[in-house]
Amino acid sequence: MADRTSDRVEYDEIAALLGDRVLAREDHVNADGVVIRPDAVQEVLRILKTEAGFDHLSCVTAQEYPDRYETIYHLKKYRDPTQELSVVVPTPSEEPTSESAAPVFQTADWHEREAYDLVGIAYDDHPDLRRILLPETWQGHPLGQQYDQDRPQIVPLEEHANPLDEDHRESGAASDTMFLNIGPHHPSTHGVLHVEAVLDGETVVDVEPDIGYIHRCEEQMCQRGTYRHQIMPYPDRWDWSGAGLLNEWAYARTAETLAEIDVPEYAKIVRTMSAELSRMLAHYLAVGTYALDVIGEFTASFMYAIKDRERVQTLLEDLTGQRLMFNYFRLGGVAWDLPEPRGEFLEAVREFVETVPERIEEYQDLLITNEVFQMRTVDTGVLDPAAAKSYGCTGPVARGSGVDYDLRRDDPYGYYDELDWDVVTRDGCDNFARVLVRLYELAESAKIIEQCVDLLAEWPAADRTVQANVPRTIKPDPDTEIYTAVEAAKGELGIYIRADGTDTPARFKIRGPSFSNLAALPEMAEGEFIADLVATIGSLDTIMGEVDR
Repeated sequence: MADRTSDRVEYDEIAALLGDRVLAREDHVNADGVVIRPDAVQEVLRILKTEAGFDHLSCVTAQEYPDRYETIYHLKKYRDPTQELSVVVPTPSEEPTSESAAPVFQTADWHEREAYDLVGIAYDDHPDLRRILLPETWQGHPLGQQYDQDRPQIVPLEEHANPLDEDHRESGAASDTMFLNIGPHHPSTHGVLHVEAVLDGETVVDVEPDIGYIHRCEEQMCQRGTYRHQIMPYPDRWDWSGAGLLNEWAYARTAETLAEIDVPEYAKIVRTMSAELSRMLAHYLAVGTYALDVIGEFTASFMYAIKDRERVQTLLEDLTGQRLMFNYFRLGGVAWDLPEPRGEFLEAVREFVETVPERIEEYQDLLITNEVFQMRTVDTGVLDPAAAKSYGCTGPVARGSGVDYDLRRDDPYGYYDELDWDVVTRDGCDNFARVLVRLYELAESAKIIEQCVDLLAEWPAADRTVQANVPRTIKPDPDTEIYTAVEAAKGELGIYIRADGTDTPARFKIRGPSFSNLAALPEMAEGEFIADLVATIGSLDTIMGEVDR
C-alpha cells in the first residue's frame, strides 16, 4: 500500500524556531532532543504544537540520573508520525520541579502524575498532581535511585467522599448528587479498574478512573533483564486479550533499531501474518464482550465471537505452542518456522480468513443493525477529533473519531508497506463508531494474512531464514536513547530505552495505548447517563495490564 511518510525532521529549523529557549541539543537514535529550562515547558510545547505541527504527545518519560532528574516529552505529528522530536527537561536533584505540560496537552495530566508517583518529579501548575498507580499514603518513589525497597508501607482504607458535594451526614441535610463506586472487581470495568462516578439522578456529572490495582513493576523488571533473552517474555503479559505478539513486536522493533539488527524478509512476513492473527484475537474479544456490555446477557454475537476467536487461537497455538502468552518473536526474527506439514498449516489459515467476510456480515445482522444496540451506542461516548488528539488517543479509539492514524501505514515496519490493505476510520466519534472500526479491521487483518499466506507458500525453501545472526550479548553504547512504537491492538504501543553500556537497560519505559485512551473517559462520559458510562468504558477496550504495567 502507499506510504504516506515524508522527510525526517529538520532539527536545525526546530532549534531556530525555539531560539534561546534551547539550552542544548541531544542525539537520540530516531528523534533528536532539544534541552530546555524547566520553567519554559508550556511555552516551548505550545510553539511546537501550533507552529511546527507537533500535535501528538505520544509519551512522557521520567528518570533519575546521579546528578539530576529528567523528563522527556516524546512529540510526533498525527499526519506523519515519522516526524519526531524529544523535548528534554532536566531538573536539579535537590529540587526536581518542572512546569507542567498539561495546559498544552491533556494527555500530560496522567503521564506527569505517573512520573511524580514513580520517579518523584513535581510539576507546577499541574491540574491534579497526586499519585496515580500507588496509594496516596505510599512513601518514596519506586523508580528513584534512593528508593528503599525494604521499607514497610502502611496503606489505610480511606472512605470515599463525593468530590462535588460537602459532607451532610452531621447536619442531616439532603444531597442532590450520589457518589457511586464501579469496580474495581466488576464485569463492566473489563479488568481491575475502579471508576468513581458522581450522579445527579442517572446523569454522570463527574467521573474519575482510579487505576493501579494490578501494578506489577513491568518496567523495573525489564530494566533488570538482558536485551537478548530476558525481556521478550514480558510483553505478552501487557495485553491478555490475545494481542501479545503485537507487544512483542514493540520491544523487538525498539531493540533491533537500537542494536542495528536487520530482520530477514521471510521473518518479516511471518511476523506480519502472526501479528494480524493476534490483532484478530483482541478484536474478536472486544466486539463479542461489547455485546454483553450494552445488552447485558450472553448474546449470539458473544458466542459467535468466541467461536471465531477459538479458531484463531488454534492457529496461533500450532504456530507458537501457546494459546495466549505466545513468546514467539525473537530479536532478529521469530523463534522457529511454520509448523509441519507446512502446506497443511497454510491451508488452515487460508480457510479461516476466507470465512471472515461472511462472518462480518453476520455480526452486522446480529449487532450493528440491532436497534437496541444502536440506541445504546449511537451518539453516546462522544469524543471529537480535537479532544482525541489532545489526550493522545490512538488505535480504534482515535480512528473512530475520524483521526486517520495507523503506524502500520504511517511509520511502516514488517511487511505492511508491501501489501494491499486499508486503514479503517469512522467519523461518528461515538461508541458505535469505535465498534465499527474494530469490526471492519477484522476484514483488513484477514486481507493482510491472506497475502502473507500467498507469499509464504511460494517462498523458496533455501531462503526461509527465520532469524538474523544476533550477537549473544547486546551492549549498546552508554547514553544511547530511543523511543519506537508499533500499532498494537489498542493503538500506539511504544518503548523508550536508555542504554548505559551494559547488557540491561538503564531505563525502560512502556507507553501503553490503553493508558492514554482511558484518560479520556471523563471527556466522553460526563453529562451522559450512567448506562452510557458503562457502554463507553467497554468501547475503549482497555486492558489494565498495559494501563498499570
